[in-house]
Amino acid sequence: MKILCADALADDLLAPLRTAGHEVIVESDLSADTLPERLSALDPEVLVIRSTKVTAAAIEASSSLGLIVRAGAGTDNVDKDAASARGIYVSNVPGKNAIAVAELAMGLLLAIDRHIAAGMADLANGQWNKGTYSKADGVYGKTLAIIGLGEIGFALAERANAFGLNVIALRKAGRTDTALSRLRSAGISLVDTMDELLAQADVVSLHVPKSPQTSGMVDAAFLSNMKDGAILINTARGEVVDGDALIAAMESKGIRAGLDVWPDEPSGKSSEWTSPLSTHPNVVGSHHIGASTQQAQNAVAQGTVAVIEAYLTGKISNCVNMASEPAGCAVLTVRHLDKVGVLAKVFATLRTAGLNVQQMENQLFTGSVAAVASINLESAPAADVLEVIAADDDILAVSVATKAA
Repeated sequence: MKILCADALADDLLAPLRTAGHEVIVESDLSADTLPERLSALDPEVLVIRSTKVTAAAIEASSSLGLIVRAGAGTDNVDKDAASARGIYVSNVPGKNAIAVAELAMGLLLAIDRHIAAGMADLANGQWNKGTYSKADGVYGKTLAIIGLGEIGFALAERANAFGLNVIALRKAGRTDTALSRLRSAGISLVDTMDELLAQADVVSLHVPKSPQTSGMVDAAFLSNMKDGAILINTARGEVVDGDALIAAMESKGIRAGLDVWPDEPSGKSSEWTSPLSTHPNVVGSHHIGASTQQAQNAVAQGTVAVIEAYLTGKISNCVNMASEPAGCAVLTVRHLDKVGVLAKVFATLRTAGLNVQQMENQLFTGSVAAVASINLESAPAADVLEVIAADDDILAVSVATKAA
């Protein structure tokens, strides 16, 4: 199998795939513009990406592509609709870089409170300003609101507790007892509304994915509910924050911001770039490097290899573009002998009857004599269709269950 890595992954961690006989090609300088041509030329079965954008044009360029692995959690740089339309799995590797992002979030918070970036700039320019930079609040006893309680949010809560911060988050319906127990263990208190959360918070840290619901969620109204002089940390996605609204809040309310991601950040790995946010004196920033520690990259690479190895055995891990609910209005259950062509005849009968198969699973019993197929159909088969299927000598039993409307 041919595997193309469009971003850098540690070569030694790819060794198991090469040892197994797979061709692994690493071309870490590919971009959204150059990826379609390389996919067309190489025609790999598996594509691995980190920050490289995978467009519909890229997906259509490779006839063999069956799996796209995002070596990280977020998959907003993949056109999942285009992948789904071509029957291509999109998988991610969640949770592996949570510690790295949480560490940077804490680093940005401390850098803002202790004026580390501005102080270093003065030192580099030959200026000694101990009087100016001795004025810091300290973070002990402050309240940190975490918006987005995934693995990164929990990792940040653990580190914030060690610094003596009080951690709060929004109450959410449907949390399991296990999730609530984890919240208590992490020392996270819950509040009922976003307004209440923002009113209590000295620091707000964002850890939500990019989606239509989160894009621009930090707008003028959101910022107006934050305390004067509060700190906003964004290590999630730049599009979550309305940049103009943040600048206005920094000017009018003294809001300070620690940003690893930017609304208009460059797509490449290096370029000339400035923005009103990156040059604002109330901002301490980094270069979208939250997940970029060696520890995190090793963990992500190992997780990526595990996803690919599972795919090679017919198993799909961490797929983000499969239907989440069972499809169809009827489930046809066929118990059958494990012989070549048995299911092919079942499908031929369904096709003749004009019955579309939407989902199916075939499981083998111990001894490899018999198996059972569960076939989700768009509509229920008529009695004569069931009779045709059951008449085959290799069919042990047939039944159908119609789903409630």
